Amino acid sequence: MSAGGRRGLRVLIATDGSPSARAALAAVAAVPWPAGTRARAVVAAPPARRGGRPQYVHIAFRRAAERVAEDTRRALAARWPQAEARVVDARPEEAIPAEAARFRADVVALGWRGHGTFRRLLMGSVSRAVVRRAPCAVLVVRRGLGQVRRVVVGVDASPDARRAVALLARLAPGRGARIRVVSVVAAASPPSGRLLPASVKDEVLREMAAAQEGRRRRARGEAERAAARLRSAGWNVRTDVRSGAPLAGLLAAVADEGADLLVVGARATRGLQRALLGSVAEGALDRSPVPVLVVR
Repeated sequence: MSAGGRRGLRVLIATDGSPSARAALAAVAAVPWPAGTRARAVVAAPPARRGGRPQYVHIAFRRAAERVAEDTRRALAARWPQAEARVVDARPEEAIPAEAARFRADVVALGWRGHGTFRRLLMGSVSRAVVRRAPCAVLVVRRGLGQVRRVVVGVDASPDARRAVALLARLAPGRGARIRVVSVVAAASPPSGRLLPASVKDEVLREMAAAQEGRRRRARGEAERAAARLRSAGWNVRTDVRSGAPLAGLLAAVADEGADLLVVGARATRGLQRALLGSVAEGALDRSPVPVLVVR
């Protein structure tokens, strides 16, 4: 255990040397990881198709991958002197989750889109595949950050959202770091009243209003429980219960807060081996202007 009872985390950085991957590396450096955290880098470099190419092409490709790994290791060593870097001969959507499992990673970090030596290996589709397949939380970065001081986390009654709060509680926030805990209650659609007598319609509307208030009360309770846990971990916390579409509410909170990071639960479908993400996580990957941490 580190100071304050926090255990160190294991962070795996997937890179291809592209600007997007460098942004992910910068984002990792900005996160307030607890003492005792370990870091490792992985470069997924699938063997190039032979296709009649001379051997020196394949040798050059491998050496380029090794240079990217070594450059990343050196960058990590400024904070984690024992950091390692590996080159894995496999497709990135397979290599990165497998390496995360071997390393027992708590978080995988990667860029949303790669444009480096390795033919855009970390494009959006691959990043999404890693989020779906990884055995841990995944931090997806579109642009670099200098610090992580303002965070928005979406909460509901799902286990993944609660695990997101638990992961944030393991971080070591600095002075002034704050989290906005957001719970969005979907607005109920009133039934068509054309064929209903006025008295029946009024009763339906009263029942709907009571049910909606019950949902808001439960949402406030969930948000306050999350806030209490985060406050005990040293975060300044504000709760925010909104009505409307969950993704729109979270993105609005990101804008209102000027957030550096959005955290959401994956809400994956377990019966499909995590092949599916929840609609909020999917939408956040597509539309969030800030890095997204998807937690399962």
